[in-house]
Amino acid sequence: MTTVSIEADIKAKWAQGHSAYSPGSPEELAIIGIDLLVKELGTQAAQSFIAQVFEKYPADYPGVVDSGRE
Repeated sequence: MTTVSIEADIKAKWAQGHSAYSPGSPEELAIIGIDLLVKELGTQAAQSFIAQVFEKYPADYPGVVDSGRE
């Protein structure tokens, strides 16, 4: 599989506070995104929103495979 690294500084604000994030991997970015979706939409609506993304892929999708080319 291909390794994806992320360089980002994310600042999020909402009525009750704010946070700053610096994800370094897709997994960390997903956790941040899911956390913010739950804050914005609530648990059930966030789960429903995320389910829409999974509908685009077959259940056995292996992820991006490194072809050895750059």
